[in-house]
Amino acid sequence: MSIKKSQEQVDKWINEHGVRYFNELTNMAQLTEEVGEVARIIARRYGEQSEKESDKNKDLGEELADVLFVTLCLANQTGVDLQEAFDKKLDLKTKRDHDRHHNNEKLK
Repeated sequence: MSIKKSQEQVDKWINEHGVRYFNELTNMAQLTEEVGEVARIIARRYGEQSEKESDKNKDLGEELADVLFVTLCLANQTGVDLQEAFDKKLDLKTKRDHDRHHNNEKLK
């Protein structure tokens, strides 16, 4: 599914189930909270911190999906075409970073 379709799907869901979007500041706080939950899983599962028993059943995919959902909400309510923005960013990174990463000794 394209990002554009995902934005449309989130908007439809908000209008059918969510009553309305939370305001931008509330969604920004939610995004921060969701990113923190992703960070907690990564730090404990793949990093050096030990994973608590209560964290072992947490689903990284679900938490990443929460980040994506709130990001799509923010894009919708601020009028950002995230597909267009992503395509432009990928093009920029491709032009800017193609040789940079191939020539990075740290990545070899």
